[in-house]
Formats: sequence, C-alpha cells, structure tokens
Amino acid sequence: MNDSTALNPQERVNRVRDYLIGLQARITAALEAIDGPEADGGARFLADAWSKGPEERLQGDGITKIMEGGRVFERAGCGFSHVKGAQLPPSATQHRPELAGAPFEAMGVSLVFHPRNPFVPTVHMNVRMIAAAKPGGETVCWFGGGMDLTPYYGFDDDAVHFHTVCRDALLPFGDDLYPRFKQWCDEYFCNKHRNEQRGVGGIFFDDFSELGFEQSFAMLRSVGDAFLNAYLPIVERRVGMTYSVRERNFQLYRRGRYVEFNLVWDRGTHFGLQSGGRTESILLSMPPMVSWSYQRKDEPGTPEARLTEHFLQRREWL
Repeated sequence: MNDSTALNPQERVNRVRDYLIGLQARITAALEAIDGPEADGGARFLADAWSKGPEERLQGDGITKIMEGGRVFERAGCGFSHVKGAQLPPSATQHRPELAGAPFEAMGVSLVFHPRNPFVPTVHMNVRMIAAAKPGGETVCWFGGGMDLTPYYGFDDDAVHFHTVCRDALLPFGDDLYPRFKQWCDEYFCNKHRNEQRGVGGIFFDDFSELGFEQSFAMLRSVGDAFLNAYLPIVERRVGMTYSVRERNFQLYRRGRYVEFNLVWDRGTHFGLQSGGRTESILLSMPPMVSWSYQRKDEPGTPEARLTEHFLQRREWL
C-alpha cells in the first residue's frame, strides 16, 4: 500500500494496535514452547489485562504478560500498552519541541527476558508508535524501538548472529539504517555514569517517520518480526551449558548494571513514570534477583574480565 492520506488517524492507530497485540501473542507463545511443559519445570505467562479510566492522568488499556520461575527463564516480561494523555511528557519532546504539551496517544510492545542460565544472555526489545496533535489539529505519528543483547559470558558467534538478523531486518528499507541504528544503540545503551556499555548492542531508533507512515510502519514490523530469529537460536545454543555458583554470582552482579541503566537512563521508563503510567508494567524489566559489589575487580584473563574487555566495548560485529 502506498503512503497516502486515505487512512485517517484512527485507522492508522487501529492497524498498529492490531499488529502489536499479535506480536505479543506470538512472542510469548514461542517463549512458553522454549521453557517447556509445566511437568518438566516449565512456566507459563500470566496475562494481566488492565485499563485506566477517565479519572486518571492517562487513559487506555494494556496486557502485561509475566513469566516467573521457569526452567529456562527466571523472569520474562512482555507488555502491550495503549494509552492517551492530555500532555506529552518531557522525555517524548526532546527532539520535537513544537509538540511540547500536545495531547498524545502511545502504544507499544516492550519486553525483557532474564534467563536462569548465566550463559544465556538477557534480551530487550521494544517497538512503539506515538501520535500527537500539532497546534492546529494535524496529527503526526512517529515510531521507535529496537532490540539489544546483554550477555554475562560473551560469545562472538552470538553477537554476530544477533547483529546479522538486525541488519537483515533493516536492509529492505535502506543500506544506511543498520549502521545508523547500530551506532544509536551503542550510544543509548551505555551506563554513562560508569562509562560502560550495557551489552553488545543491537539496533535502536526513535522519532522515526522519514519513510512516511506506510514504510516506517513496515520497518517497525520487520524489526518486531525479526526478534525471535535473533534471540531464540542463541538460547538454544547456550541453555544446556553447565554453570556453577561462580557464574551465577557473576550474573547477579552484572544484572545490577542492567537495573542501573533502566532506572537512571532509560527514556521508556522515564516516559512511563512521567506520564502517569502503570508502575508494575513499567518496571516489568527488572530481574527477580540482583546484587551489587563494591569496586569489584576481576582477574585478568578470566571469562568475567573478558566480558568488559572484549564484549562491553563499542565494536563492529559484522
């Protein structure tokens, strides 16, 4: 379909909403299949449907799906939300000052999966659309999202695979998108207070509408549809690896850096809290167990030291 004005703003919103709800269902079903039957210790997602009424700062609805205590995934959260508000929060107008204070509508799917085995990386993915009314009544839409990988014990072939899938998802929409979004991801997913990358990166984009609605939405779908192929082969490669208390303790320590990023730097967290979003859903990305160590130093040459020396560095994986 060519980009045109044939679709009114509500029709566009409905199309994006239908896609996102379907994406959430596909991803959570695939994760349950990986975690296995309950008889073998597998877990199932709890679906928590919620709504916000006219008396609240935000109005809308969503479905928060959470899996805890599984055989493969210690905690996995995958949330869909669709909300409306009278005033865009500051975190959404950094690059669009002309929309400061405008009424808005936002929807998206956001997920974070925390595996039990320290050799399986944590993963994050988010795809979203925001629509806002300019002064004068014109509605503008833009998209954002991406995916990134956070290993505790790194493997080069995992990073290469993840980045390859990300590149291939973007390639039909322009040769320049993967390099741009890869760099954006590296710059965004950084704990600046520690001058340390969160993981091996991936892709990240925001305020994206340059291809017009139809092609920008198609690009968003390509990213969302690529997620399972980017992540599940890595899970399958690593989930059977044997680990000890040492690796488990290191995983919990590194999870602390994940929490720091989400609370200090993440724009999605800030957007949700500033706009009056549902706190339980906003914080579904938090791991169930985590630890901090004071000035921990890992011995040179160990796998733990290699994580920061080799993997938590901005580098070209392809």
